[in-house]
Amino acid sequence: MKSIVARHTAVTPLPADLEPTDAELDAIEAEIDVVLAEVELLDALIVLLDRPASEFDARRIRRAHHRVLSARRDAANRAAGTQVSGDAA
Repeated sequence: MKSIVARHTAVTPLPADLEPTDAELDAIEAEIDVVLAEVELLDALIVLLDRPASEFDARRIRRAHHRVLSARRDAANRAAGTQVSGDAA
């Protein structure tokens, strides 16, 4: 049996160092709260794919949606350099 292999060179060569840069890691760290809140919301929505929503499910989705909005607001405030809610004056 013959193996099928691409006979052409790669269009975009891969860099030798595939690790993220410090700037990329800082950007990820700045957005991690938003990402985690969105994952929580997605988890709550996935549960409802195969069954109708109960009152508990609706409450879970509302809370997860609120966390996403709060995390986005806090990230935008940090990016703008303003005070985040709960910080001391």
